Amino acid sequence: MFKKISLICLIVAIALFVPAACKKAETAAGTAAVNESVGSMPVTVETVARQRISEKLIYTGVVEAGRKINITPENGGKVARILVEEGQSVQKGQLLAELDTASIRLQLQQAEAGAAVAEANAKNATRNKERMDRLVAEKAVSDTQYEQVKLAAEAAQAQAAQAQAAVDLTRHALDQAVMVAPWSGIIASKNAEVGDVINPMMGGMGAAGGVVTLVDYNRVKIVVEITQNDIARISRGQKAVIKAGSAEATGAVTVVNLAADALSKKFQVEIMADNPGMVLRPGTFGSVIFEVNSHDNALAVNQKAVLSDAFVYVVENGKAVKRPVVLGLKNTTMIEVIEGLKEGEQVIIEGNYGLVEGSPVEIKR
Repeated sequence: MFKKISLICLIVAIALFVPAACKKAETAAGTAAVNESVGSMPVTVETVARQRISEKLIYTGVVEAGRKINITPENGGKVARILVEEGQSVQKGQLLAELDTASIRLQLQQAEAGAAVAEANAKNATRNKERMDRLVAEKAVSDTQYEQVKLAAEAAQAQAAQAQAAVDLTRHALDQAVMVAPWSGIIASKNAEVGDVINPMMGGMGAAGGVVTLVDYNRVKIVVEITQNDIARISRGQKAVIKAGSAEATGAVTVVNLAADALSKKFQVEIMADNPGMVLRPGTFGSVIFEVNSHDNALAVNQKAVLSDAFVYVVENGKAVKRPVVLGLKNTTMIEVIEGLKEGEQVIIEGNYGLVEGSPVEIKR
């Protein structure tokens, strides 16, 4: 009876143990299969290397001609000739336009005639005074008579000088009626037509001002507005790079406004740059890049490698290893690592989100 009971218990125990063991084996196999199916996390790495890294400030403005002038006559008159067209290159001293000078030439003739009369009167008065000087020495005339002749001579000399000044003024007006290029450049616009009456004192010109507008594209300038936080890092003479599309030129800061704009609360800064070949086109938007700080031979990595501004993952023996880092300068793509990495290590720059310490990784080639 006892043996029968023992046999029954043994059969029950075997019945309970075998399914549990099988289930445990299946679980272990499933876990292994999952691990096998998941495998290593594919990542992209970058080798830590030493390089020059610089901190840069980037602002945007409009590219303008380095020099611009509205060619305007000093005195008013009717436009007689305009000898240039928009877009035309001109040389220094080249004739650009001319006012009608007929009336000025008549005025010059009148002034020269008046000057000749005044000069003759002055010479006659001077001879009279010389004769009077001899008579005074001989006590042949009174002091009153001598004073009258002396004053007449002085007045005649003054009138001759006045007449000559009128001639010079008229000649100056004649010179100003002929408008020439003060420097070599390009005609940006024609602001008047032949027959238009120009009166600089009354603003009698087109909206652009002047008869023509001359610009110099061999140098360009760009004005940007700098924030209060950055203005202390900008100084006159500081180098800057102007970029517009694929074109760029290196220049320098020429003006730093010490007072902020009343509305924007920003500071205007002007940058000038040579523009050989006129690769930078005035009127287009351009970026100004200021290099405000730089470190040579610095350990630097791609900014994508740094997580939470505190740590990175490096690959060691096929696994991700978390490294706390101390950061330094950064630019648009790279960031300096002061502590936490060594030259030659492989830092993960893609696939690092969601990693944990010790995660198996596979480097994508």
